[in-house]
Amino acid sequence: MIYLTLFISFFKIGLFTIGGGLASLPLFHNEMVDGGYVTHKEFIDMLAISQSTPGPIGINLATYTGYKVASFGGSLVATLGMVAPSLIIIILIAKFIKDFNKNYYVRNIFYGLRGATVGLIGSAGWYVFANSVIDIEEYGKTSDWYNVNSAILFVCLCVAYLVFKKLHPAYYIVIGAVAGLLIF
Repeated sequence: MIYLTLFISFFKIGLFTIGGGLASLPLFHNEMVDGGYVTHKEFIDMLAISQSTPGPIGINLATYTGYKVASFGGSLVATLGMVAPSLIIIILIAKFIKDFNKNYYVRNIFYGLRGATVGLIGSAGWYVFANSVIDIEEYGKTSDWYNVNSAILFVCLCVAYLVFKKLHPAYYIVIGAVAGLLIF
């Protein structure tokens, strides 16, 4: 029964994800945390790991959650649930819509989805910022120095990215990890 529940949960995420990994963060949070698969803290940790490991964030989150809930079989079922909607939709589009790019209705649908995607990515960005850079749930309970250091590191890395755009993102990940070890 847990396999069917996992498949359905991640099938829903895969079906309604428009715009990629970060845009799907509210859906993942709803299914994973509110669904009782993981805690809020585990979700934040899984998000950080999924961002820094190879592959799409959605697949990484689905695989890890499935493994946590039901071992290897769970990871396989959750991952299949995540990719199944995309496969089905692409097959249907390829079969029924020959000139996909030129279809008036399809083109207008995608124009309309752009606004929703930007809103979901903005929501995901705020969620990650509020829970990892400035831990809102722990604000005032722990040392405020942690929040100040975290915010300063965030701003410094953002400025560095804007100045040195040609550097590979892996450098920022390593710099952030080393600074985290030294500062915190």
